[in-house]
Amino acid sequence: MNFEAVIGLEIHMQLNSPTKMFCDCPNMPADPPNLNTCPTCLWLPGAIPVFSRNVLEKAVLLCLSLNCEIQHESVFDQKVYYYPDLPKGFQLSQFHKPLSKNGWLDIVTEEAETRRLRIQKIHMEEDVARLVHETENHKQISLVDFNRAGAPLVEIVTEPDMRSSYDAMEFLKALRRQIRYSGSSECSMEHGTMRVDANISIRPEGSGEFNTKVEVKNMNSIRNVGDAIDYEIARQKDSKEKGGEIVLHTRLWDPDNKITSPMRGKFSGPCIPDPAVSTIVITEDYVNEMKDRLPEMPDRKISRFIEQYGLTEQEASLISSELDLSLYFEDTVKKGASPRTVIHWLTSTMMSCIRKRGLSLSDSPVSAEDFAHLLGMLERNEITAKATKKVLSRMFDTDKTPEAIVKELDLKQVSDINELDALVEKLLSGNHDAVESLKKGNEKIMDFLVGQAMRESKGRANPRVIAEIIAGKIK
Repeated sequence: MNFEAVIGLEIHMQLNSPTKMFCDCPNMPADPPNLNTCPTCLWLPGAIPVFSRNVLEKAVLLCLSLNCEIQHESVFDQKVYYYPDLPKGFQLSQFHKPLSKNGWLDIVTEEAETRRLRIQKIHMEEDVARLVHETENHKQISLVDFNRAGAPLVEIVTEPDMRSSYDAMEFLKALRRQIRYSGSSECSMEHGTMRVDANISIRPEGSGEFNTKVEVKNMNSIRNVGDAIDYEIARQKDSKEKGGEIVLHTRLWDPDNKITSPMRGKFSGPCIPDPAVSTIVITEDYVNEMKDRLPEMPDRKISRFIEQYGLTEQEASLISSELDLSLYFEDTVKKGASPRTVIHWLTSTMMSCIRKRGLSLSDSPVSAEDFAHLLGMLERNEITAKATKKVLSRMFDTDKTPEAIVKELDLKQVSDINELDALVEKLLSGNHDAVESLKKGNEKIMDFLVGQAMRESKGRANPRVIAEIIAGKIK
């Protein structure tokens, strides 16, 4: 029997608001343990939670970036369960009335078809504390860090529309791109601001039934999500073919051995309306205000870049993959550099310099204006590509302009025919065999001769002019 997979995702996204969800403590979970705490986020008896307006703004922007319908009323519930990282015994979450519903994202499948994947709902909830496992006097102990307690989260619950690991990974890439554009979250699985659980079941191919699902946790990259889904699909198929039953439970992904292993039975505690946090009422005017605050989103930006700058769809998609990248590209073009040159140098050499120094593009000491000036010198044949790389690297370590660095390092390209003619004469007279081979039609010799000229001029000679002079003399 042929089986097909049915996959849905639950994604927890940490919002980057300055404070926690229900108190004024800094939203900085990575700070030294238990530094950012108060009676409210320590969950002490009698402390009253006060909902943050800034958290709401971040959450609404995120929902709108995913094409969701904002609900005019949403309510917090007490999701009851006990665990050491939640000592008060319940988590404030939105079970009965979530913030938004009915979102969607489009992906391109492996078959190169556009498929719309639906988002069932997005609700807000507070994060729990973090358990830190250590060894003390040869004994394993667990400590609790409350810095993360009360940090603002949204949980994005998809419909079970995905049929392969490829679908899931493409959805997560699109989701991450959209949310980063909204400015609501860094969306980093590596740093814990984005956490993904996958619900996977299988059914006979072509069937419309929904069978027992298994939840998989502990994936810390999009690639790991794909690997975990592939393994779980294969495991469930093998179990079915051997006559086994799929039991509802939660499994952990082991990235080292690339297997899933049982963690616990699936538990769902009661959700009781919380009396302390008021109903959140959102007006249509507020929703429209938030819509106006969203930047131009990726799909629209891609279409505009293709039309306005003559980019290919692949180039426009690449440059629009991150908001900072697209803004830097457009700023550089507006300063006078050609779009094609900018795309080549920005996505290759510039980003290499950025990554090498552990920076982000928004932190780059090289302004779009100076980058445009440097590329302008290259386009005018004032410097070579090799010199451009050298100058750009130097620009990261000094506040000097590209023009000043070119002058300081004597990198200005020589294009004057009279000046280069003497160099070519000397070159040809010293390479008689190469000249004869070139005359007989061996075009590869031209590259050799131009390379010799570049070496002789210490990289300052214009290779195009050198080649033209050589060709003229050979004829």
